[in-house]
Amino acid sequence: MLDIGEVSDFADYFVIITVESTRQMRALVEDLEHALEEKGGVRHHREGTPESGWMLLDFGDVVIHVFGAEERQFYNLESAWAEATELVRIL
Repeated sequence: MLDIGEVSDFADYFVIITVESTRQMRALVEDLEHALEEKGGVRHHREGTPESGWMLLDFGDVVIHVFGAEERQFYNLESAWAEATELVRIL
């Protein structure tokens, strides 16, 4: 999780997740959306597909990136946003 609030004007946090398969990506995104709907229908925008290896859920202040391993390494958001503060890293 990156705190990008000081270096971005469009969001405060990036959550970056790596999954092992398109099936896992689909299930994770569906679970996130379902959980947030139960919490009051948090509005969001979704981009990408499991087959593309990347999905994005934009909740305004929080943007969740879900990557396949190869795509995560290619896009390397942590380096692209090196000025951001890393808050949490779970391996």
